[in-house]
Amino acid sequence: MPPATPALITNDAVVLGLLAMTLGGVFWTASRANGFWKKFYTYIPSLLMCYLIPALLNTFGIIDGNASGLYAVARDYLLPSALVLLCVAIIMFLTGTLGVMLGALVSFEALRLIHPETVAGDTWRGMTTVAGSWIGGGANQAAMKEVFEVDATLFGQFVAVDVLVANVWTAVLLFLAGRAGAFDRWTGADLTAINALKDSIESYRAQHARIATLTDIMIILGVGLGVTGLSHFLAGPIISWITTLPAEWRLQDYSLTSNFFWIVVLATTFGLLLSFTRARSLEGAGASTIGSAMLYVLVATIGMHMDLKALFDKPFLFLLGLIWIAVHGGLMLLVAKLIRAPLFFMAVGSQANIGGAASAPVIASAFHPALAPVGVLLAVLGYALGTYGAYITGLILRSMAG
Repeated sequence: MPPATPALITNDAVVLGLLAMTLGGVFWTASRANGFWKKFYTYIPSLLMCYLIPALLNTFGIIDGNASGLYAVARDYLLPSALVLLCVAIIMFLTGTLGVMLGALVSFEALRLIHPETVAGDTWRGMTTVAGSWIGGGANQAAMKEVFEVDATLFGQFVAVDVLVANVWTAVLLFLAGRAGAFDRWTGADLTAINALKDSIESYRAQHARIATLTDIMIILGVGLGVTGLSHFLAGPIISWITTLPAEWRLQDYSLTSNFFWIVVLATTFGLLLSFTRARSLEGAGASTIGSAMLYVLVATIGMHMDLKALFDKPFLFLLGLIWIAVHGGLMLLVAKLIRAPLFFMAVGSQANIGGAASAPVIASAFHPALAPVGVLLAVLGYALGTYGAYITGLILRSMAG
């Protein structure tokens, strides 16, 4: 394979400026009251464009998402801050988990018929790492790599499948979010609880809204970034204490030794606690709006990791991944229709599995900023179930592979 060509723009300060202009351009065009852009955004959600444009910039070599440190900054600092400021779908979440497990088996059998070479040998081992990632997260994925002794080359191939297919699915969910009304009419969903939450938030905003002063903005940033800093500070000692516990408990398999896991959990917890204090008055000055802005930056940095050309490198391996995610999505649609679940629960329950804590809040906030913590809470549940679900899937795949 020839060496990768350096991106046209490698300075992260310039990349950040480009992403900021991209987001600004999307919001400006989406705000047009009539004309071409009005019609365009009737069919294409603006949030999807915030994700897709950076993906195209990465695909065509303008920027290099993998070489940039912006995503780590957005994930580790802006996301927790957004969760603090923005501060249930168990059936749909568990359906998503079952969909990942069932999808592994169906896609394995489908490729055995379509292109047997793709699933020959130890391919099933690599699939266990994707199951770990899609049910839980990175720690669960790493655990499956060790449990099923996946070699480095195979692991790398399935990391590519994981990243690309998961990003494609995120784009699909963002697209559907712009059509929540039509979906909910199709399922006959009862939107009472969600609408009540949205109405209460809007009513609170109407009663307490004020033009934000510089003092308000600085206090909002102080609370958001300050609590994020506190979450980072506390995560280290918590992990250090957990590592002293008996190794046979295997707590690392459940992300309990993951720094990011504890940052997200702590930030969400502090955000919920602050909502019961006078800090909730910051919502009137636009706290959740600033939190949403942080999430949009995260969306752009996630998008710039997606290389669309990778679809053509190992097409049958990616076909396996696409069949896999299609089974997951199909099961989600079926159950949503049967239980008349709103699109919100289907989308967040799915993304909490496939994308985890970094992107589930993004999908949730596409429906309403106040709903972002739901995505985090479900993703945390995924971390707990990831090792169990992936291990069971691996055992079944091993028996199918013979």
